[in-house]
Amino acid sequence: MQNKEKVVITGLGAVTPLGTGVDKFWDNLIAGKSGIATITKFDVTDLPVQFAGEVKDFNPEDYMDKKQAREMETFMQYGFAAADEAMKNAGLTMDENGEYPIPRARIGVVFGTVFAGIANVADSQDKLSTGRASRINPRFITKIIGNIGAAQIAIAKKLQGPSLTVSTACSSGIDAITTGNMLIESDMADIVICVGAEAANCPLTIEGLSALHALSHRNDEPETASRPFDVDRDGFVMGEGSGAVIIEKLSVAEKRGAKIRAELLGCSNGTDGFHVTSPHPDGIGAVATMKGAMEAAGIEATSVDYINAHGTSTPKGDTIEVKAIKSLFGDHAKKLAVSSTKASMGHLMGAGGVVETIVCVKAVEEDILPPTINQFTPDPECDLDFVPNEARKSEVNIAMCNAFGFGGQNASVLVGKYK
Repeated sequence: MQNKEKVVITGLGAVTPLGTGVDKFWDNLIAGKSGIATITKFDVTDLPVQFAGEVKDFNPEDYMDKKQAREMETFMQYGFAAADEAMKNAGLTMDENGEYPIPRARIGVVFGTVFAGIANVADSQDKLSTGRASRINPRFITKIIGNIGAAQIAIAKKLQGPSLTVSTACSSGIDAITTGNMLIESDMADIVICVGAEAANCPLTIEGLSALHALSHRNDEPETASRPFDVDRDGFVMGEGSGAVIIEKLSVAEKRGAKIRAELLGCSNGTDGFHVTSPHPDGIGAVATMKGAMEAAGIEATSVDYINAHGTSTPKGDTIEVKAIKSLFGDHAKKLAVSSTKASMGHLMGAGGVVETIVCVKAVEEDILPPTINQFTPDPECDLDFVPNEARKSEVNIAMCNAFGFGGQNASVLVGKYK
């Protein structure tokens, strides 16, 4: 079913291992740079995996005052900074009387995160267990629970609309956008700030994901460790950061004179009903979700020009996603451009789906296909056009973003040129 009224994207914000700010992030992405390196924020000497995509040169006080910075855990700071950029980008700011262009009760926030404040939990428990601390910081609880990320944005920006937090594994970011779209479709909000944020790089998560055999172990070559669709891929690389997109009713955007970046064409969510960590071997959930997004958009498969793949660089996952794309798109799969930008920045978990949706918006705006870097040896089972190693100019009218996660979570979103 198509939306009763078009929903459009008017603002973008990003905090990533490739740079803070959408322009810097995008420029480094299409230049084929890597944001993955040996971890610098904690001691990795005894860890099986010693590299990740880290946000560099981020000063929270560039985006908030000292009190706010003290009250927020890192993933919240990233989310706040991305939301702040997106709101300014969309012209969604208060006037001299402290009023927004629409009633503040009609502006919502949806925040997606997987691990929320896990790094703080792990560090606080370690300090208590080793005697390095005898009590917990009074801000501990409000810094670790996921919903406070959305709350901090709403409080600082004086918003009074719906505030929701989504945690659906690695689908959380796209599901935040889907949830925001649902709020608009049900007329519970006119504008929604959709945020995905993660700062889960810590010894506990590295040990846990390594025990699952999910991570790449290329400690000696971190920049080329993430190799989506390459025959020598050996697991994903952790990343951190945030993305934010402003979505709103077309009539609201037009009335307030907002610049429309793209149209939000359709969203879909579904589950495999198969296994807690492994995707269904035939990719049935991925197929159903991609198909659902196209049905919501009212388009045929042949209308899609580009897919930003989930493409985590795991041996099973990449092959299954390719199989799903071939199954759904048929002959058109060979004409599609498909890239995984996780090769450049790592897997941003709950932030990934929003940041990668921003990639799709930029691809549609600028008619540029971002590359899949680290394409060294093609995998015969992964035989699509992955835009290997270098960005490419090409007309992009409609782009799809995929995100698949533990528990069999699947999410897809479609964006297109606004006409």
